[in-house]
Amino acid sequence: MSLIRRIARRAEIEWTRYSEGRRLAPLYSPDPKDLDLEAHLSAALAWLKRAQDAGDDRGVSYGVSFGSDFDVSYPETTGYVCQTFVDVWRKTGDEEYLTRAFEMGRWEAEIQMAEGAVMGGKLNKNPTPAVFNTGMVALGWSALLSVRNDERIRSAATRACDWLVRMQEPDGNWIRGNSQFALGGATTYNVKAAEGLCAAGAIFEREDWVRAALRNAEFCLSRQQANGWFRDCCLDDPERPLLHTIAYTAQGLLEIGRLTGREDLIAAARRTADAEVELLAEDGFLPGRQDERFRAAVSWCCLTGSAQISVIWSALYELTGEAKYLEAAERINRYLMARHDLRNPDPRLRGGLPGSWPVWESYGRLCILNWATKFLVDALAARRRPKTEQVRASASASL
Repeated sequence: MSLIRRIARRAEIEWTRYSEGRRLAPLYSPDPKDLDLEAHLSAALAWLKRAQDAGDDRGVSYGVSFGSDFDVSYPETTGYVCQTFVDVWRKTGDEEYLTRAFEMGRWEAEIQMAEGAVMGGKLNKNPTPAVFNTGMVALGWSALLSVRNDERIRSAATRACDWLVRMQEPDGNWIRGNSQFALGGATTYNVKAAEGLCAAGAIFEREDWVRAALRNAEFCLSRQQANGWFRDCCLDDPERPLLHTIAYTAQGLLEIGRLTGREDLIAAARRTADAEVELLAEDGFLPGRQDERFRAAVSWCCLTGSAQISVIWSALYELTGEAKYLEAAERINRYLMARHDLRNPDPRLRGGLPGSWPVWESYGRLCILNWATKFLVDALAARRRPKTEQVRASASASL
């Protein structure tokens, strides 16, 4: 193809993208002044319920492209929506969330691959294994088994974790079994999957699983620079990783550190979290891609990653009591709520969170994502005041 034809083809593609964005973006129109945490939390949870109820199974829909219907279920993220619903049940006592979570967990067991892995990608008839997805579903199964025993889920979790250990390299890395959608070996974020292995190890009292998770965490540390940035940490651009995968990596280290008492892992997560605090804009904006010096590599926001970083800051505030983490979490939550549509007449869009802002940018382009919405729930729930405080605040306001 000649240079002129290539340029013309590229211009045609860009024009199509621009036209599509201009046509579909107005379908999602949040009120930036509506910052009522309870309203946003309730709407996000309601959207996740609709996403579970949309299909013929008890998995959670991948999401909704603007102007379309709910997509098929997504095994990977159903696993950690399951974990969130268990957490919501613990905090509220609402049995519906626990019932739904067990339905998700049993569905995951039904579609588990013969070798124990969880499939990559959306639900499909020709599954291929994925290390990351398997670890993430193990997080959901572990949350369920911490509530009560379920032999089918217990068996599925055992097979999944044994498969993860078999796939692991001696240095703790995973090369075999990575998703076909992953880019080469740029999977440092697999430490988030190792968190699932570690959580299951704690539930099952399997020291071999915990040791395997720690081997991966130590491998991850070998990929961290002094400023907190991780090498080989992105699905498609390791030189300018997504905030989404940076956050996966920091959270995996943080949670494995908390489960095992390894202060060095917590300290590593703090290095990354502190760099993000420094980068946070006054209005709560964080760039969706960042370079090795934690400089903005794009002008748009990955809402998914911002919600994940908020969760990390809230966890560090609980651990350290340092006010900078609380202030950062609340500031970024306000940014997220200002871009979360509660008034949409379309129930497929109302209460769900897009992958990016503006919504036409490249991560989850023009699409509501179930995991973006799940992380928003986690972020807001972490800053939700206990009911006793809410009652006192309401009483004071009425005086």
